[in-house]
Parts: sequence; structure tokens; C-alpha cells
Amino acid sequence: MNTTQCLQTRYFPIALIALMALTRFHHFGDALHLPDASLAVFFFAGFYRSRYFLAFLLLLAGVIDYVAITGGTSAWCVSPAYIFLLPTYAVMWLTGRYCSRYAVFDFIGLSLNFGMLILSTTAAFIISNGSFYLFSERFDSLSWSQYIAGGIPFYPPYVGSTLLYAAVGFALIKFLIFIPALQARHKAI
Repeated sequence: MNTTQCLQTRYFPIALIALMALTRFHHFGDALHLPDASLAVFFFAGFYRSRYFLAFLLLLAGVIDYVAITGGTSAWCVSPAYIFLLPTYAVMWLTGRYCSRYAVFDFIGLSLNFGMLILSTTAAFIISNGSFYLFSERFDSLSWSQYIAGGIPFYPPYVGSTLLYAAVGFALIKFLIFIPALQARHKAI
């Protein structure tokens, strides 16, 4: 079983749904909560290649946000810019779809996957934060440069948590691929 076959099993979507449901309530995380894994979830969902699953994850993200807000989480980030999460997550999904062609665990394959992941997460950051500046109506008194200067500290955890989730995800996939090979070698002995 190669990486793409492993990511296209019927159990893979359940793991992604669970990860999103467990982490989406706290964007950057804190001492008690893991940071939001949504970007990594959409990236790995691209490997699954199902547009229906993409639509389901988009709907799930909205439902989780609704539940969180009605449960007392601040709604400050919900504004007319919220619709721009669609292209934000689409960038991640399309990147996962592209990277599924290179789902090999050699140096070149992993370098390509992580390089594309850094680029797509940066694009997602620009889309989500730029649209929030332009359409949220919360920053009328700030210039672009002031907004960018204030937003830069959020970039490292935004990209870093996505890369960390991806590294753990790829390690788990490698482990799941390794088990049958190890069992086959053990039976041959």
C-alpha cells in the first residue's frame, strides 16, 4: 500500500472529521486545547480527492463554528469576510490534491509536500487575513501597513501548527504503511 492508497481508505475521512471536531473550537490553542487543525485537515482531504467530502468538511466547519459561538465563544471573527474561508480552505484542498501525485516518503517527495504546504498555508493566511481587513468593517481606522504589522505575529503559529499536524499525519501514514510490510516480512521468515 502506498501513501495515496492509505489516504484513500474509507477510514481516513473519519479521522479527519474527528480531528477537525476536536480542535476547531480554539484557533491557536492554549494550555488545555490543541490548536485548530482545519488547514491540515483540508490539505489531507485533498489526498482523498472527493469533492463531496470537501463540501461536507466546509459544512462541518460552519456547523462547528455555529455551535462554538452559541456555546459562548466570541463571534468577533464572524463578519462578511467569513465567506472567504471558502477560498482559504479550497487552496489547502487543491494543494493536497496536487501533492497526492507526489505522495512518496523519500526526501524529494517530502520536501515537495512540505514546500507546497508552506506556500499554500501562506496563501491561506493572506486570503483569510486580507479579507478580514477588507470586509470585516473592524479596521476602518488602520492602514494596510498597520494591519500587516499587527498581523505578523499570528503568521508563525498559523503556519507552524499546520506543519506540525502535517508532520504527525505523514508519520502516522508512514507507520500504517509500514505495518503490513513488516507483517509480510515476518510471515516470510
